[in-house]
Amino acid sequence: MDDELLGETQFLAPSQEYLSSVKVFPLIPAIKKEIIKTIDSPLSWEQLTASDINFSIVRPIVFKFARLNNLSIVYACLVVRSYFLRESENDLAHAGVNRSRANLCELLAMKLLSHFAEDHMRLVAVLTTSWNPLAGATAHFVGEVQRVLRCDEYDLNHPQSALEIGISTFSTRFLSSPVTQRVVNDVYTGRIVFSTAATRSVLADNYKHRSIQFYNWRAAPFLDHYRLRVPKYGAILEFLNFSVLLVTFVLCLSNRNLEKTNLWEWAFILFASAFALEEYTAVTEHGWGIYILNMWNVFDTTFLGIFSTYLVLRIRGVAYNDQASSEMAFDILACGACILLPRLAFFAVKNTVIVLALRAMIAEFIFFIAIATICFSGILFTLWTLAGTTNQLVEDRRKWTLKSISWLMVQIWFGNTYLSFGEASSFHPVLGPVLMTCFAALSNTLLLTILISILSNTVARIDANITQEHLFQFTITTIEGVKTDALFSYQPPFNILAFIILKPASWIVSPRALHSLNVFLIKATSFPILVTIGIYERYLAHGQALRESGKSVMHSLFNSLPRQIKNIPIFDAFTSANIYEAIFDVETEQDVELLGDSDDEAPALRSIGNVSYPASPTSAHIRKRPSSSLEPPRRDHSPLDSPRLRPISANLDVYASAEVPSAQSRSPLARLFTRTPSENPVSTAAASVEASVKQVEALVNELKSLPIHRVRDEMKELQDRQARIENLLLALTRGMRQSDLDRAH
Repeated sequence: MDDELLGETQFLAPSQEYLSSVKVFPLIPAIKKEIIKTIDSPLSWEQLTASDINFSIVRPIVFKFARLNNLSIVYACLVVRSYFLRESENDLAHAGVNRSRANLCELLAMKLLSHFAEDHMRLVAVLTTSWNPLAGATAHFVGEVQRVLRCDEYDLNHPQSALEIGISTFSTRFLSSPVTQRVVNDVYTGRIVFSTAATRSVLADNYKHRSIQFYNWRAAPFLDHYRLRVPKYGAILEFLNFSVLLVTFVLCLSNRNLEKTNLWEWAFILFASAFALEEYTAVTEHGWGIYILNMWNVFDTTFLGIFSTYLVLRIRGVAYNDQASSEMAFDILACGACILLPRLAFFAVKNTVIVLALRAMIAEFIFFIAIATICFSGILFTLWTLAGTTNQLVEDRRKWTLKSISWLMVQIWFGNTYLSFGEASSFHPVLGPVLMTCFAALSNTLLLTILISILSNTVARIDANITQEHLFQFTITTIEGVKTDALFSYQPPFNILAFIILKPASWIVSPRALHSLNVFLIKATSFPILVTIGIYERYLAHGQALRESGKSVMHSLFNSLPRQIKNIPIFDAFTSANIYEAIFDVETEQDVELLGDSDDEAPALRSIGNVSYPASPTSAHIRKRPSSSLEPPRRDHSPLDSPRLRPISANLDVYASAEVPSAQSRSPLARLFTRTPSENPVSTAAASVEASVKQVEALVNELKSLPIHRVRDEMKELQDRQARIENLLLALTRGMRQSDLDRAH
């Protein structure tokens, strides 16, 4: 983008004063009232997007709210969607209607968003601005909300953007729409830069606010610390930081010492603590609801739980010289490898169906196992009671504790069924086999079949919407990458150092001094990273001169090689040029005109019957024999007979010729839509009348050649059939009336 256009788009960006003055709350009850009045029956998404409902219901509502020109209208639609989704869960009797209303809110958000697509700056502002749902509400209403929530005014100041509320309401269609993904891609790659006030953060630096603008590396400083918050670079840095954490994890377990700590253990604790601080900062800023929707954050949270347990046991073992606690701490830490290694591997294969379905499958599996555990807890207590009251030997009674019975039931659950029949009589000679048989049948036959069906349906559902699921996860990753907390600009373990220095300083120094100190620490701790980003964006990014010149040098070097070397398959695979891409990359010097631009050849409304074309030989032959359809067709004595041709009318000769009609053969409607300024209206009208007369004459001539007597016979037969049907209907009506009279008497 050139500098002139860049300056123009920056000038048109909405200011912070304007965005803060936008009234959000009046839109929410208005949209809710309109949706309730419009939808009163369950409708699917396909029905809502059908052409009849779209033109009769959706478009009028869209035009009604689009006239307001309110940037928060998309956010308000998604807020109302959250209300109807909550109502569908609370009121099961009207769940279908409420889900239809929620889908209509998402559809309205998509269509209203397209009204801002012409101005890219306003489009970015609509999706990325953090809106407060109570902006524009009266003081009395705000007081009532505080009374219901039992909180103060500060607790109500938690604004969210349209993208964040779309994630929390699972608006996958809205987030995967092309208009939304256009903004998400710009934010992810860093082409769009902006900053918002940090209202929910561990360490806030709100001294400078940057309005929405396109990033220009020519005007930006070489060491731009804001580029550390670009999600594209953040994903790469996250991968490197996670790799370092994995290396320290392996070194810690390989050099463990139960009596005292060593260097590798301290290094792992330092990096793991920095990783925990980074995750805590992300949860604080975006909230737990959005944080946990990212499947990778589930792995990270699990690892942090393992690390916390290890740290508590390790501190206890070192403080009290308890080697058992230290050994248990390292054993628990070793379980973290089940999380770290797959987490690092999934960076490369994160867009497959299995990975996208893994989070939903794990959630449903855990929920199902929890329900099954609650259901079978009664059988567990029954078996434990029978084992304690049966007249058995003392050693047999001690054998069946709650722990041993639970382990037996787990083995039976996962297919080890023969144990249920072998150990059943040890609980009770009569009731034991009955209970074990029922448990084995329920667990191995019914519940496992249900579980497999649920997981299969989950994979099938995600596979059917693989694009939406991928873009949904991509949007979550992008939004998490755009963070306003100052600690996100530091790489582990320097974020701990920044927290120790800047958090106490924020209570003492001014915002300007805090900002200066923050920028200095970021550039000091991330100097190599900032230099790498600066060199990449100026010389190595796509479209830069150094990258293009390097590709030219490589192609020139390859072309200078002998033909025998160039024909080697490995060289051909890496350096072969794609001619199909080059065709569209090279611009032609002048437009290739295959068709003329004269007015006579412009598209127009034409009727087939009044366009005269040069007759083809086939059509001329048919005109000479108009009654050929009454004669038996001639057949050649060939092995393969061709299909018999039906007679073609003179008006259908348009298909027999590929010539373009001339100006004199155009219809009146064609002349109306394609008339040139040089045409005389009087002569045009006369020509149109003459053409119409010729058309009528042609139709009359064609009617003369038709077998009129057949048409008359068919019309008479149709009239007779219609008369018989009318008589039958009258008879039926009289019979029904007579039966009604008989019943009345």
